[in-house]
Amino acid sequence: MSEFVTNIRLWFAPEQVRDEGGTPDYRFSLANERTFLAWLRTALALIGGGFAVDQFLPHLRWAWRVGLALALLGAGVLCSLRAVNHWVRCERAIRRGEDLPASRFPAVLSLVVAVVALVMVVVVLAGWAG
Repeated sequence: MSEFVTNIRLWFAPEQVRDEGGTPDYRFSLANERTFLAWLRTALALIGGGFAVDQFLPHLRWAWRVGLALALLGAGVLCSLRAVNHWVRCERAIRRGEDLPASRFPAVLSLVVAVVALVMVVVVLAGWAG
């Protein structure tokens, strides 16, 4: 079974992570969980921002409003899925005594947020009303 499929299965059966390697210092597992929760807060903020753009910018052209809202909502969905996947991957690595997995996701998420923010600055400055 591929590593990706194994990780997804562990999303729904986290107690099976304990079968991997040895029991680590609990502080590492708790730090991993705090990181997971931070990613979930980020996802919730992105989702909230997507709804805010859609609801509180009614004078913005429909295409711009929906495009910006969907970009933020999509980033929020991806961030929440990435959070649980990263938690599983890190927990397995901690228990195996391996290096923590590297990820490009923070850089990609930062670029998406930056692009949305730049578009919103242009929209606000240009006053593109519908």
